[in-house]
Amino acid sequence: MFKITIPAAAAMVLLLVSGCAGSPAGRENSGGSGNTGQSSAAEQSAVDAAAAAVAAMQNGGRAPVSPAAAPAEASAPQSGQASSGTGAAGAQNRPQPAWVSSPDAVYSQYDRNVYIAQAGSGADRSLAEKDALARLSAYFRQNIQGEQTSSTRYQEAMRNGVVDSYSENTTLTNTIRTSLELDTLVGSEIGDYWFDGRSAHYAVALMEKAKASVIYADMIKANQEVIRALTAMTDEEKYTLDGYARYQLAANIADVNSIYGSVLSFVGSGGSGITPDKLEKGAGFRLEAAKITKNIPIAVQVENDRSNRVASAFSQAFGKAGFKTGTRNSPYVLDVKVSFSPVDLPNQQNKFVRYVVDANLADTASGSILLPYNINGREGHLNISEAENRAAAAAEKKIGTEYENTLKAYLDGLLPAKKF
Repeated sequence: MFKITIPAAAAMVLLLVSGCAGSPAGRENSGGSGNTGQSSAAEQSAVDAAAAAVAAMQNGGRAPVSPAAAPAEASAPQSGQASSGTGAAGAQNRPQPAWVSSPDAVYSQYDRNVYIAQAGSGADRSLAEKDALARLSAYFRQNIQGEQTSSTRYQEAMRNGVVDSYSENTTLTNTIRTSLELDTLVGSEIGDYWFDGRSAHYAVALMEKAKASVIYADMIKANQEVIRALTAMTDEEKYTLDGYARYQLAANIADVNSIYGSVLSFVGSGGSGITPDKLEKGAGFRLEAAKITKNIPIAVQVENDRSNRVASAFSQAFGKAGFKTGTRNSPYVLDVKVSFSPVDLPNQQNKFVRYVVDANLADTASGSILLPYNINGREGHLNISEAENRAAAAAEKKIGTEYENTLKAYLDGLLPAKKF
């Protein structure tokens, strides 16, 4: 199967990763809308139709081209064959469609004012459909620079129940939640399929502009509500690691909203009131997240340190990650215990010492450990004293080499503590 996972604000990014490079022939930059002036009832109907299509695909079938929306040229037998799972034998019992030899001719069957359509081919039907969907993705490629990290983080937030604001709109919720497990792009479908009777299979992927306009506009609006909820905080709430996590998630959502805005600029925003090029950017939220860390003091407390070497190594790592050094009254503290113990190794002229460093980053208000860290090693010299000095230097070097990355990995994985 063509694995493209599509969360509420991550659908296009993951598909782009799987899509083929380059733009197919016949691409045009029409931003015309197919749904200008739709009533709210018509919009809800379109979203309902999208949800029904999603459910149909989840049950193993393919969403057919809507008979009401399909142009006259898209004859019922062809669309029916393509969407109902007719085998290759049935598909070859009709003449070769014009779009097989001329990709742009797909619009003689599917009106370019109504659909975005791309043809694909492959050694079997599945590969042909995959290629068609990838080419449909490539239609957007030059104007969509999505970042997979952002979509992955937002998908994780949805699955962990952090993003929960869609519950007020049951239809939209069902569309989004179901799409997490689908193998296709929200708003897309396979409109036609043909087999040449020998070895080549062909398929057409479609996105109905009016339907896509409603779906993506609704997703953008829902994500904007999540961003507003995430960033609505008092200063006391803001200048915490949870405040940092909320701004980072807001940045990820803004990134994927920009991607959906690019889709909307192609299919038309209609009466949604969304101006794609004026959507908030993720960079602004990341800048604010960086300001938050600069105002979060972290105290470093070390037992059995040698010449403050371990404490200095940890403090430098926090500084490189954007935090400032705090005191014992800081909201966060790194509690470190260092131990050195002789190691008896028979038949060795040198003396050896093992070092162990246990460090726990904790929230002083709750007492909970946020990030545990442990390292150990062994160093030797002609006497125990020098062996201990070498062990302390080795611990200092190891902390300086890896703790900053450990801390950044922890921060990258942080999700807000409550639902939005």
